[in-house]
Amino acid sequence: MRTELDAADITDARLRTAYQECKRLNATHGRTFFLATRLLAPAQRPAIHALYGFARLADDLVDTPAPGSSPEERLAALADQLSDGLTRGFSDDPVVAAVIDTAQRYHIDGALFDDFLASMRMDLTVTDYPDRAALDRYVYGSADVIGLQVLPILGTVVDPATAAPFAAALGKAFQLTNFLRDVAEDIDRGRIYLPADELAAFGVDRALLEWCRTNRRTDARVRAALADQHEKTREIYRYASQGVALLHPVSRPCVQTALLLYREILDRIEADDFAVFTRRATVGQGRRVAVAGPAYARAVWARRGPRAAELQVARKVRR
Repeated sequence: MRTELDAADITDARLRTAYQECKRLNATHGRTFFLATRLLAPAQRPAIHALYGFARLADDLVDTPAPGSSPEERLAALADQLSDGLTRGFSDDPVVAAVIDTAQRYHIDGALFDDFLASMRMDLTVTDYPDRAALDRYVYGSADVIGLQVLPILGTVVDPATAAPFAAALGKAFQLTNFLRDVAEDIDRGRIYLPADELAAFGVDRALLEWCRTNRRTDARVRAALADQHEKTREIYRYASQGVALLHPVSRPCVQTALLLYREILDRIEADDFAVFTRRATVGQGRRVAVAGPAYARAVWARRGPRAAELQVARKVRR
């Protein structure tokens, strides 16, 4: 991490510790995503780790609250910490401190964090989504904005506004993939992140999904509904993939690798005949290395290319 922090011109001792904590969270909880970050230039990685760490922190407050604590109050406290920290330029919480520094270095719009936290609050009360529009409202805050936050760090060869829709779509595709992989886990939490009207077209409702979870079986109607959801998600991947060429060359191997590996989770679910109620689909280490290996060579080559110098280390905004 020392080389990455030096490359990113992060010299403050407290900030270095904060970024190290975010990297630990990423390496522990987001293995596929973390592998992809290794393909970025060292100067880019700390900021990506910071964004991941903050998202993970908020998600854990909602899904795994500490005994005796109120998720609502802790999420509200996190929002206050972030707002206050963006004003002061620092926070006593290491993860919040790192994401504040990242937001200032890369001029990330604070409204994106507000939208993210709004979706996290929805998880405290919303358990079902009647249609695609309702789910999209949640996913915008929980995933689209992540793609938009990451975009300034990745850099583009076009106006960032041109690349933004593709970045948002890729964030959405990743999130929808997680929903399809984690159907059983989400049911255990009382939530279904699939549009109810689209499931109903195949004769599927909450009761049937809960039956599948209890009996560890995938009903034929559920299998057909999930296959339909897979195709809709693949269409989003196809759209999002058009944005890779709009990124700075140094960043393309990372994003392309993450796209391929996440999309392959859908392949694994299908290969298991949609047995999402008995096992969690994963892409094995061997396959991840097979995809990342050639990408790493492309990444190293891109860092030596004529345009590499354009991607400068972001300097912290003076206050």
